[in-house]
Amino acid sequence: MKTGIIGVGIMGSAIARNLIADGLPVIGFDVAPERQKELAAMGGTSARTAAEVAASADIILTSLPSIAALDETAAAIRGAARRGTVVAELSTLPIEVKQRSHDALAASGITLLDCPLSGTGAQAVTRDLVVFASGERHAVERCTPVFAGFARLTHYLGGFGNGSKMKFVANLLVAIHNVATAEAMVLGIKAGLAAEDIVKVVASGAGNSRVFELRAPLMAKNAYLPASMKIDIWQKDMAVIGDFAKHLGVALPTFAATVPIYNAAIGLGRGSEDTAAVCTVLEAMAGVERQG
Repeated sequence: MKTGIIGVGIMGSAIARNLIADGLPVIGFDVAPERQKELAAMGGTSARTAAEVAASADIILTSLPSIAALDETAAAIRGAARRGTVVAELSTLPIEVKQRSHDALAASGITLLDCPLSGTGAQAVTRDLVVFASGERHAVERCTPVFAGFARLTHYLGGFGNGSKMKFVANLLVAIHNVATAEAMVLGIKAGLAAEDIVKVVASGAGNSRVFELRAPLMAKNAYLPASMKIDIWQKDMAVIGDFAKHLGVALPTFAATVPIYNAAIGLGRGSEDTAAVCTVLEAMAGVERQG
């Protein structure tokens, strides 16, 4: 079963590498030429267009950065894929946007699933991802062997869109935990504790979280490149969550309190760095100066 991947950036390239390591044939496309070269170097087939991927793949994974990218990709798939093709959409985007692509593809006999991922690019490298799968169950079952090649767990959540709803809930917590981790690190550093000791000790106690485990070591090293999730892209995810909650009439006061911190990080020119770089914002507010 040939797997197509449209969007082989941080997440897509890690997924491709793991599938190829399992012996699965992968054909992929990305608008960035350097990503195409990386895919070929790891043993995948580099396609010239998204339509070329759609024409040859049995299962297609899309990992895309924007609404426009999904609209363009869906149009390419609709014009080239065979009837019966299953597309698993892995991105974090508004549900109504995904629904639009779902309906357009369904008219051509192509099934789109809503399957966002829980995990960072760094976690993708080690297959430490969770798939929040939603849509037609039989189509999800067809994708299960592919999901098993890059994720440790798949949750089936029912009707189309439920995967994204669960991702919004999870990412809300990630946004808060990330800034909370930075607050704790800055407090400890300003108090004179060694950053490495904070990481080790907190990780062994009740204050630990998966986000702390992933991001506190970066904060301790004061090193935020290469990014496993860029702040620029994370801002897009946060806007989607905020709009979704507003539509439902749900107040998110703690989540909202983190937004200025991420905005400030972008203002400091750290948009291309890992989201852990919010630590630098709180360091500046606390008067903490470190090398690097």
